[in-house]
Amino acid sequence: MFYPDFEFNYNVIVQGEGSSVKVTVDLDRPIPDSFVGKICFNLELFPGELFGKPWIMDNKSGIFPEQPNGPVKQLPSNHAHPGNFGEPDAKADIQLLTGDNKGYNPMIADDLIAQPYAVGKRFTVRPEDPYNRFTIESKGTALKLYDGRMNHNNGWFVISSEVPAGATAHAIEWIITPHVVEGWLSPAVVQTSQVGYHPGQTKTAIIELDKRESKREKLSLFKITETGEKEVFSAGGEEWGLFLRYRYLKFDFTNIREEGLYKVQYGSSASSIFRIASDVYERGVWQPVLEYFLPVQMCHMRVSEKYRVWHGDCHEHDARMAPVNLNHFDGYEQGSSTLTDYKPGDFVPGLNVGGWHDAGDFDLRIESQSGEFYTLALAYESFNVDYDATTIDQDKRIVEIHQPDGKNDILQQIEHGVLSVVGGYRALGRLYRGIIENDLRQYVHLGDSASMDSERWVFTEDNPPRELTTAAHLAAASRALIDFNPVLSQQALEAAAKLFQITDGSGHARTAKVHAAAELFVTTGEDEYKNHLLSEADFIVESIAKVGWFIARAEKAMNDAGFTQKFCDALPALKEQFERQSAETPYGIPYRPHIWGAGGGSSSRDTSTISCIGRIPTFSIPN
Repeated sequence: MFYPDFEFNYNVIVQGEGSSVKVTVDLDRPIPDSFVGKICFNLELFPGELFGKPWIMDNKSGIFPEQPNGPVKQLPSNHAHPGNFGEPDAKADIQLLTGDNKGYNPMIADDLIAQPYAVGKRFTVRPEDPYNRFTIESKGTALKLYDGRMNHNNGWFVISSEVPAGATAHAIEWIITPHVVEGWLSPAVVQTSQVGYHPGQTKTAIIELDKRESKREKLSLFKITETGEKEVFSAGGEEWGLFLRYRYLKFDFTNIREEGLYKVQYGSSASSIFRIASDVYERGVWQPVLEYFLPVQMCHMRVSEKYRVWHGDCHEHDARMAPVNLNHFDGYEQGSSTLTDYKPGDFVPGLNVGGWHDAGDFDLRIESQSGEFYTLALAYESFNVDYDATTIDQDKRIVEIHQPDGKNDILQQIEHGVLSVVGGYRALGRLYRGIIENDLRQYVHLGDSASMDSERWVFTEDNPPRELTTAAHLAAASRALIDFNPVLSQQALEAAAKLFQITDGSGHARTAKVHAAAELFVTTGEDEYKNHLLSEADFIVESIAKVGWFIARAEKAMNDAGFTQKFCDALPALKEQFERQSAETPYGIPYRPHIWGAGGGSSSRDTSTISCIGRIPTFSIPN
């Protein structure tokens, strides 16, 4: 985006005022005349909750539409005001961002907006609904209701006040008044497994209550039969306590083992209907990842499902070396060198194969590619996955969903990811950092990836932790592919071994070096990797919470009594740590949210079974 060349500071003060909230915006200096009408204070309203719902602005009313409607208003461009804050070369690259103003580009989106639906001083959302009604009143500037989806597909409805010329203190002043329903309490939510339950497993429902709720209802388990519902078990809920905003109860029905359909009832609230069945994990649980998600995300392939084409054969011209001294709009950075024999703009062969599109756009990040095939490789090893629902033909570059081809889908997907990473390594002589569109409009593209005709750029980097982590992933993948694609398996192993040999494993890369050594030793059994693990025994013990999950398999293969002793002595404290963290939530899993994705810390890596025969009992770190 363009950051205009006008630096100023502001404070937003929010304070209670009776039954309302007063919001005040103070600026440290007046805005220039050229920015009047462009610098605003906005409150965005989520469209999905408002489609078809009413609003009132002063004496005007309307209905929130499902699609943005014209007419369109054009504003003066921001292109005349790109900022330059600090670094000599930090100024925006106008040509890169705008596509040299050839046709539509996202960078001009804020210059093209919908005409406001209404302008006034008092705006009410959902006047018909006492549970969702609230009012915004401006004490000075006008309120304008915009549809932000007109200029951005991911835009929301926007209530906006423009900062007036010459204003500093109290430049904006709003009074926001929610309608309060006296005595309202958040209704109980009964949470059960979306998958269902195996007859032999622990079965617990979690009941989420308003923290002010003192009343307790009966908890019942109903079996759903051909003739209706039948209560089969009832008990009082076990008080768990407060977590975040709510109070929780637990309802244990582990002793119910009869297969069938069930629901849990708490007062007037009920869970979704779920199954108890011995085959509960056999269809539609993990399988859709192989059946749908990964095939649809496959780059450099045409992906079809019967009458539907998910996307055509895409990015066949990958890739050209990115310019040097470039800070890409998605955060990729190319330094003063390409770190290869290729010059900026040179075509790099071997990159138009394999890989999965990012879930949010179409780039191929090295950690996303290798991390995915590593997860698949470990799943294949741990559970002997043999599943075939998809045709994948690398020579013809086609994927046919729900058309088996006699080959194991998980191995075909591991192969697809490794083809991208190994292809890049063999072409560049090093790992790529990522491959991404060089055109901003295509970067934000939401349609068929085959219609993206720009030649993507490939970026490189010097990043020892990432390179060594990828070496670990390649070593594991080579094991999975040894019989399926022996040549690619050997190429993956050679790349992993070379990366381990040449990459500095000190500092922040130390954990990654241990990880690479562990996977390489499990794959090869060679003393070089075993000796590295032995030399890092004290560090491994100190870092057991980070490295224990991947060291466990190597420890068994190493068969070194001294190392095993140190490793196993560290595990009881790790088990206690996970048990303590798991007890902090009603769900029995550690909750340490971090971006991206608050669920990222509750990954399958925390489910590794660690066994120390003769030292402590086998235990599973809870997921």
